Amino acid sequence: MVMDIPLLMGQILAFCCIALGGILIQRVTQLDITLASLLSGVIAGLLIPWLGLDIGLRANDVHDLVFYILLPLLIFIASWHINPVILRRWLAPSLILASVGVLISAGIMTVGIYFGIGHATGFPWIAALLTGAILSATDPIAVVAKLHQLKAPEDLSTLFEGESLFNDATAVVLFSVVLLIAQGKASPESISVYFVGIFFGGIAVGLVCGLLAALAVSYIRQSSASTIIFLVGAFGSFYIAEHLVHVSGIMSVMVTAVFARSRLKEKDQPYLEGIGLTWNWLELFLNALLFSLMGLVITFEMFQEQWLAMIIAIAVASVSRFASVYICTALSHLTTQPISAKWALILSWGGLRGGIAIALALSLPITLDYWWTIQSMVFAVVLFTLLVQGTTTGRLIGKLGVH
Repeated sequence: MVMDIPLLMGQILAFCCIALGGILIQRVTQLDITLASLLSGVIAGLLIPWLGLDIGLRANDVHDLVFYILLPLLIFIASWHINPVILRRWLAPSLILASVGVLISAGIMTVGIYFGIGHATGFPWIAALLTGAILSATDPIAVVAKLHQLKAPEDLSTLFEGESLFNDATAVVLFSVVLLIAQGKASPESISVYFVGIFFGGIAVGLVCGLLAALAVSYIRQSSASTIIFLVGAFGSFYIAEHLVHVSGIMSVMVTAVFARSRLKEKDQPYLEGIGLTWNWLELFLNALLFSLMGLVITFEMFQEQWLAMIIAIAVASVSRFASVYICTALSHLTTQPISAKWALILSWGGLRGGIAIALALSLPITLDYWWTIQSMVFAVVLFTLLVQGTTTGRLIGKLGVH
């Protein structure tokens, strides 16, 4: 098949213009970049059909764009920002939140959504479990941006970032396993073995790629080349993990960034001077593009047809987040770095959902009878966390006095 380069270029320009529209809306309205970009996408979604245009946006296109282009870079950048020294201090609580917390959250959501909808034929247990897996992880992109904007304590930011990045991998692997069961391609008995293999396989690939990236930077010793090396490392580790080794690409990218940064010596720091500036504009642009795409795929029909399921999902997702965080907070007191009550409240309320949840929802096969219901519930929870929780997290931090 011959690639239509002019058509592809037109689509890229259309998406970029919509993302720039979000940045412009933020400048005029002073909204958070996520909300401004979401609004830009919604407006574009209304104008494009009215103007009779077709920019080639399809559900599969959005999923591939988010999963293979945007997320590797955004997760790499978010991981790069984490201070390795502080991450080691909060590693145990982060892993508790990203493992036990994800499983508790997914379990509570599965039970709550299943009995809340109360339609075993149209919405079976496996559908509820898929929804719980999708919504069990917080979104590192939205969380990291919000914490940096609020100038939160670095330890709290690192705990938030560590949990978000680790539980991304956990939730994606859990979703992949449950989806295989829903499609009849795997048995429930194979879940634990498959889960462990995918999770730790991603860590192994990330360690290798991170080491190679650090060695390349130390050997070449050029600032511009270092940026190229890490860009290749972000996409390369994801591609190798997902397509060649068939393990967690998200975990691989995260470990690549953290391990590469930890391996670089003080003598290598001059070759990293240009990376910060590159990461800043990339993070802004990719965040704007990601949330603009979310706005494009949201339809008003889902609010008319699935409003009750949406309300149930929002309520259950909120309860499950608080329950999982406070249980994990109790468990963290068994470690050397217990989570305080104030931080637990911020973690619970600040557990935003975003790009990961949207990407997973868009990847649902339409052969599943309940895909539309799940997608509608995921969109509703994402909107609620952005519009309500995202806009009030700053006031909560200020009121608790943790600046």
